[in-house]
Amino acid sequence: MKISHHKTNRQKKHLLIEDSKEVFDQILVWSQQFSLVSAMNSNYHMVQYGQFEWLIAVGNEAQEFGDSPFDELYEHWNEEKDWLFGHLAYDLKNVVEDLSSQNPDHQENPDIHFFIPETVFAFDGKQLVIESRTEKPQEVWKKIESWKTEDGRWEADSRPSPKDFKLTPTLSKSGYLEKIKSLQDHIQLGDIYEVNFCQEFIAEDIEVDPLELFHSVNKKTRAPFSVFQKNSEHYLCSGSPERYLQKKGNKVVSQPIKGTARRSQNQVEDLEVKNALESSIKERAENVMIVDLVRNDLSITAADNSVQVEELFGVYTFPTVHQLISTVSAEIREDSNWGEVLKHSFPMGSMTGAPKVSAMQLIEKYETFKRGVFSGAVGYITPEGDFDFNVVIRSILYNAKTQYLSAPVGGAITILSDPEEEYEECLLKVKAMQEALKNL
Repeated sequence: MKISHHKTNRQKKHLLIEDSKEVFDQILVWSQQFSLVSAMNSNYHMVQYGQFEWLIAVGNEAQEFGDSPFDELYEHWNEEKDWLFGHLAYDLKNVVEDLSSQNPDHQENPDIHFFIPETVFAFDGKQLVIESRTEKPQEVWKKIESWKTEDGRWEADSRPSPKDFKLTPTLSKSGYLEKIKSLQDHIQLGDIYEVNFCQEFIAEDIEVDPLELFHSVNKKTRAPFSVFQKNSEHYLCSGSPERYLQKKGNKVVSQPIKGTARRSQNQVEDLEVKNALESSIKERAENVMIVDLVRNDLSITAADNSVQVEELFGVYTFPTVHQLISTVSAEIREDSNWGEVLKHSFPMGSMTGAPKVSAMQLIEKYETFKRGVFSGAVGYITPEGDFDFNVVIRSILYNAKTQYLSAPVGGAITILSDPEEEYEECLLKVKAMQEALKNL
């Protein structure tokens, strides 16, 4: 692991801004001159436990990690006491457990990627704080303001005619149904109780503007854990509604999602769909299994009797779907640190299954692609050691070098699952990504 041994005193500037959306877009356009960008937007949702309405971080040098990435991430923060932005890819499972990843990898993202930003822009709903490591914040702000004059626009003045970007499944419907039935055989045999099975929808030889793609995904989903991440030629445009883990002080909070239902434009029907989700025995069974798994994961590093289920089966409504969300919290034990909390709770229960290791073994056996950043987590760590990470779902990953675009989707499989209905749920989840592409 590379550590600079350079203690940083960031210079700060506080600004009152009138149009936070315009400023967010403005900074995001300006940020594209950097090779590393991480932008997180709550889309004005009053995200429970949330600290920022949006954050943007820019830099040019990623950190290096060895064989103990979770420990090294904590050690690096402990050495620098500075901001860190980046991702934990799903395949870090191979570090946490005796597992491997053999499926094809078309995204080619590192399993762990973090950088100390040159500049951080943090908006808490009232004021914008610019924290600069390399130059005076007021000089950075002047450059951003002049960028508008030089460029004359934040987004394209005239959009090209819609492109026929078609997302194609890499797995046939019959192949998907066959795999679900095989997984249910494993459940019948007692190998697992539940497993999150995913399939990949792709577009190849496709050239897109990643920033335009993010705006399109964000406009469609308006999700509370939306992310734009740029790592050189690798991009993530995420409309995630799910929090993996947040730490504030000594408290950690996880909010797993299990249970998805479509929205309807008819208000009466939409309410019926929402109520049906809330009362569904199948969806509740899926949700409570994952809540138990999260409780177990957090208990490894939790103070005695501190693991609490703060909300069970909460129904939350987003522009494209209704979701069943539960909230689990814990206090970190005195002899543990947050690196250990991440290590023992990753990958998150909602994207694996129960028992966790057996589920991940079967995921590797039956899925046809390496998940990588998908179903991993993107987030930030503050100089104080607090953090917030999403779950990378409802997302598009784009490798600009190979022009490979991927939109994986999946769902929880239990003995009560109907394979045909699970397939339809996959189509519902990928629909928003397909529409985002069509709106480019």
